Amino acid sequence: MAQRGRAGPALAIAALGSLFAGSVVTLLIAIGGPPLAKIALLFQSADYVSVMLLGLVSAVVLAHGSVLKAIGMIVLGVMLGLVGTDVSTGEYRMTMGLDVLFDGIGFVPLSMGLFGLAEIMVNLEAATGAGVQAKMVSGLWPTRADLKRSFAPMVRGTVIGTAFGILPGGGPTIAAFSAYSLEKKISKTPERFGKGAIEGVAAPESANNAAAQACFIPMLSLGIPPNALMALMIGAMMVHGITPGPEIITKQPALFWGLIASMWLGNLMLVILNLPLIGVWVRLLQVPYRYLFPTILILCCIGTYTLNSSTGDVIVMTVFGVIGYAFRKLDCEPAPLLLGLVLGPMLEENFRRAMVLSNGDWSVFVQRPISLGFLLLAGALLLAVALPNIRRSREQAFLE
Repeated sequence: MAQRGRAGPALAIAALGSLFAGSVVTLLIAIGGPPLAKIALLFQSADYVSVMLLGLVSAVVLAHGSVLKAIGMIVLGVMLGLVGTDVSTGEYRMTMGLDVLFDGIGFVPLSMGLFGLAEIMVNLEAATGAGVQAKMVSGLWPTRADLKRSFAPMVRGTVIGTAFGILPGGGPTIAAFSAYSLEKKISKTPERFGKGAIEGVAAPESANNAAAQACFIPMLSLGIPPNALMALMIGAMMVHGITPGPEIITKQPALFWGLIASMWLGNLMLVILNLPLIGVWVRLLQVPYRYLFPTILILCCIGTYTLNSSTGDVIVMTVFGVIGYAFRKLDCEPAPLLLGLVLGPMLEENFRRAMVLSNGDWSVFVQRPISLGFLLLAGALLLAVALPNIRRSREQAFLE
């Protein structure tokens, strides 16, 4: 659409779709949050283990490419999450004597390396050095026909984004691609997609924002991050002495309702800030990548260093940048690894607690109805993805 001089309507629809989806999901959180918190108070350690296993299995099912590779990435992520000091015994585990690993592998250095540096390497390998040659923006607001075409995709994108946001292992990225794939499949003119179809902007943008906010539902109700971004949010809350979970809603209602209000204000400010600056964002498309990547690299290094004022974290980021580039070449998606890193320590802690409370009786995971339900759901997902028809449909969906 930028190449056709319609970057203005595209960005306007993106902002309006995000506002619509964000407002709907914020209302859903406000209405459904308190009842979910009461249900979450019934959870015990065995139930938390099962729901985290469901999250890891979901990440495998939703990961791009081979299921076996996704399982390998999950296992590797969980193992990396166990690096550092054992919280129960105080012993160092898998640190190889390196001081920088005594507190574990940091989430920020690893994610900056896997997603930041690796992305730079891939782009430098593929880039021609020139930016996108976008035409001048001829108008800002979409036409009435654009709005008519975009409304139904916004609604469908909001539903898809909410589902993937709540589901452990999902998130904005997979929600956006799923929404785009659905719109292309149900469209009477699928050949328009990729050539300036405004529905291909409205649905993914709505799904992206809906998923980003729906991720707060499992975090606030269970204290479990469904994706890496929510894990970072949990870390920020714990720094301020706030323990995520159902008690936030019951014991700190001012914080919960303040968060709801901030979501609405944030969505509104997204539109207010984005629309007047559309011309600036379009011009950024024309900046050659050879000028952009040094800035991105510097920001990654600054962000990683300032976290703990540690050069060791920068080295860790660099190492995982190289590893992330190798993963791209091997067609291994890094997102499941990141989720395994986040959920690994929580899974270990709750598993240990469940074993202590049950005196080492493994049947505790099937004796509790909540835990058994999540385990059966995880097993059903694994069985479903193993079926030939579903496996072919999954591969076709990711191909599209």
